[in-house]
Amino acid sequence: VWGGGCCDGLICGRAVYLRKKSPAGGVAAAAFSIDMYDISNYKIKPEPVILGLESSCDETACAVIKGRRLLSNCIISSAAEQAKYGGVVPEIASRAHTEAVEEVTSRAIAEAGIALSDIDAVAVTYGAGLLGALLVGLSFAKGLAYALNVPLIAVNHIRGHLAAAYLDDPSLKPPFITLLASGGHTAILKTTSFTRFEVLARTLDDAAGEAFDKCARVLGLPYPGGPHVQRAAEGGSPSIDFPSAQVRHSSSLAFSYSGLKTAVINYCHNLAQKGREVNVADVAASFQRAAIEPLVENTVRLAVQSGITTVTAGGGVIANGYLRSRLSEECKKAGLKLVLPAVKFCTDNAAMIASEGLNKYMTGDFAPLSVNATAHIPL
Repeated sequence: VWGGGCCDGLICGRAVYLRKKSPAGGVAAAAFSIDMYDISNYKIKPEPVILGLESSCDETACAVIKGRRLLSNCIISSAAEQAKYGGVVPEIASRAHTEAVEEVTSRAIAEAGIALSDIDAVAVTYGAGLLGALLVGLSFAKGLAYALNVPLIAVNHIRGHLAAAYLDDPSLKPPFITLLASGGHTAILKTTSFTRFEVLARTLDDAAGEAFDKCARVLGLPYPGGPHVQRAAEGGSPSIDFPSAQVRHSSSLAFSYSGLKTAVINYCHNLAQKGREVNVADVAASFQRAAIEPLVENTVRLAVQSGITTVTAGGGVIANGYLRSRLSEECKKAGLKLVLPAVKFCTDNAAMIASEGLNKYMTGDFAPLSVNATAHIPL
């Protein structure tokens, strides 16, 4: 294994090939027996260099951290191509990952200023997400971990979103209350340790991010819906009485975005049938308020009730400006410390995967090379 430069790993049967572009422009190749991979005597380091890979949807991303310090964070996105179809086409996403994974890894290593031999572990998203997309990143990570003979760490994408808070505040330690709001999950969690959390409230159907995309579609706004709904809402008034996303008269705290989504669709369709124009800005502002206020109110309330003084947040919806503003306001009123990841760490990225990888690394939670990708992982 050479010290740096452009490389790629590919697992093929019982052999792994590591290719390296030589200074002369040629390609050196070596083939190894699978039996050569042995990390049984690996010793945990206090501040490891961890390379993280993310390919669960339409972002091909790679990042490098040393301890809690971020050294690089690179992303190649196929979102512009996906926007032509109004959403993510799995086959297109998978092919884009195949084309981008080596390039984005080389960029991240170069920007981090490290050599391949400096990498202590490889963390990668194994689920949840698009199966074909996940397999690209996972296969590449397996090959790289094998070639370097370092631990492979399989990361749950959702736990990655939770670990994004450590990027904003490296000194952060549990316990804390976390608001999780993404395209696949919406919940309020009590994080009790670096590796464990308790679900305090969750959605019963659609996730908040999914509702934003569907609202955008009915309003004729482009994909991805979240940023465009927010932009439209900034010019509108929340004057339409859409139902709150909080489930009323429930035995436990829960949210429902299916009813809110349907209310928006019906409102727009009823106006269209009457030949009246839909005020896109007002609908967006009203939907945004109904979707976000229950999340903010209950996150703060649960933190106060539990006696926990720190609140964090993670997931793509946390990039929403209205949510960030309201959560900041309410935490300040309640005297709570808010650790809010930068917007770039809310949407899919590899820095959060490396961050969660560190949590698992410190407990020696390593994955075998036989680990498989999975499309669904229960919260």
